[in-house]
Amino acid sequence: MLEQLFFEIGIVFIIVAAASMLIHRLKLPLILGYIITGVVIGPSLLALTKSSDVFQVMSQIGVAFLLFTVGLGLNWRNVKDVGGVSFATGVGQVIFTTILGFGVSLLLGFSPITSLYLSAAFTFASTIIVVKFLTDKEDTDSLYGRISIGFLLVQDFIAMIILLGLNAMKTGAPLEQVFVGSLLKAILLVPCLWLVSTKVLPPILNYVAKSQELLFVFAIGWCFAIALFLSRLGFGIELGALIAGITLSGSFYQREITTRIRPLRDFFLILFFIVLGTQFHLAGLSSMALPIVCFTLFILIGNPLIVMIVMRLLGYHPRTGFLAGTTVAQISEFSFIIIGAGIASGHLPPEILGLVTVVGLLTIAGSSFLIEHNERIFDAIHPVFRWLEPKHVLDVEMKKVHKPVHTLLFGFHRTGSALLDTIQKMKKTFSVIDFDPQVIYELAECGISSVYGDAGDENFLDDVQTDKAKLIISTIPDVAISSTMLTFLRSKKYSGTIIVSARTHEEADRCYDLGASYVIVPSILSGKKMSELLEKTKLNKVVWKKLHEHPILN
Repeated sequence: MLEQLFFEIGIVFIIVAAASMLIHRLKLPLILGYIITGVVIGPSLLALTKSSDVFQVMSQIGVAFLLFTVGLGLNWRNVKDVGGVSFATGVGQVIFTTILGFGVSLLLGFSPITSLYLSAAFTFASTIIVVKFLTDKEDTDSLYGRISIGFLLVQDFIAMIILLGLNAMKTGAPLEQVFVGSLLKAILLVPCLWLVSTKVLPPILNYVAKSQELLFVFAIGWCFAIALFLSRLGFGIELGALIAGITLSGSFYQREITTRIRPLRDFFLILFFIVLGTQFHLAGLSSMALPIVCFTLFILIGNPLIVMIVMRLLGYHPRTGFLAGTTVAQISEFSFIIIGAGIASGHLPPEILGLVTVVGLLTIAGSSFLIEHNERIFDAIHPVFRWLEPKHVLDVEMKKVHKPVHTLLFGFHRTGSALLDTIQKMKKTFSVIDFDPQVIYELAECGISSVYGDAGDENFLDDVQTDKAKLIISTIPDVAISSTMLTFLRSKKYSGTIIVSARTHEEADRCYDLGASYVIVPSILSGKKMSELLEKTKLNKVVWKKLHEHPILN
């Protein structure tokens, strides 16, 4: 048995390696290589895996570790900042997608009960896949990344309610009894977990942190302990692992734990995507060609548009709405669970699982491309969404004509907030520019000059008289926005100091070629250090150029 299992795991990872190299060569996300491996080794083709239960358990461990690391990085302050829009967008997208999906299913000839299951299954996006894409792209802490993770967590909560209802249908328990019981458990658990994370864990972590290996082992044990405890209370292993990470997120050792858990997480998570691929079935798909195409287009195009419109109604710029919308252009692991429950209860024919699997593979592939290139795609189709843009530029006084200021700070989150105190100490006129309306209103309440608008729009840059400022700082690590700004300023023959941000050294070099005085690479230069540099150098372009030639690495 052990030898057979070792052989199967070995064959699986040999195929994974080969498929991943091919996928990487094609410049596609490696997740597709993992899923293709599952299709190859699954029952539809080679049928190599005999220990499916073992692989299923290992894949669930990967999901648990992923959500554990998500919890570790969950900044409650950031969640609070985007909590309202995340809740509204998450609920709005679920409602509209369910209604429209139900209508599409009926038009394709499915029965009302099948349409109900399909609309529910296609409503939810995969938190696992999206978090991985955003992490790989280093966008988890961007505005759209924080909003996306927020409304995906809202969706997961709604999905858990649906799953509680499906479980109640199996046991025969009344739905209201299940929901009330879960709510009472949650009300009791929240203060208990808060007490543990603030009073019990800190001294334990201080002790185990004396050994990095002991800290690693304790973190794993804590993840499993909380996950198992909450699963026994009916909340599921996934939610338990997420909460386990959240309880550790406020500690001094959060980053060290995340770094050590990541390789273990990635190993088991690969198996999750492989198991997902094994669910692919070829039988009966020939008659499903039209529904597959229609549902795939609905998820890839319809879901992002729904999110974009909902967020625009909440006051967000179409760019933010589009970037966030691309994260919901695929289906979730909950989709397969919902369909599986429908088949088990006799409400759905078995071939529906094949339909959902193909739609899942196509939408995961499509959404991976959308998320990877969402900024470039929006820049290309920007004119199509002009009608969604605000008719005026929003500032604290709602003026359309702006007086020139000495300093313009583009992007307030993270690095920008760290720089604000230093900019204020310069005793010069300044203004903060952001396209997060909540940030604008909060700054307005504090009496800070702020402007709502898109830094990547040349018309907006001209409207706020960007070229009249003596010092321009952009903390937005989007090379497309930085390039637009630098090109605009070059056309205006700008002679002041311009500091922009980039994610990589290659992007930084591109910005320097376009005329940047200095480029912030957030992964290298912290906001605090940048604030110290700003205080020392101010407008001295010679000093900034010296820093470019001899960059500071910490």
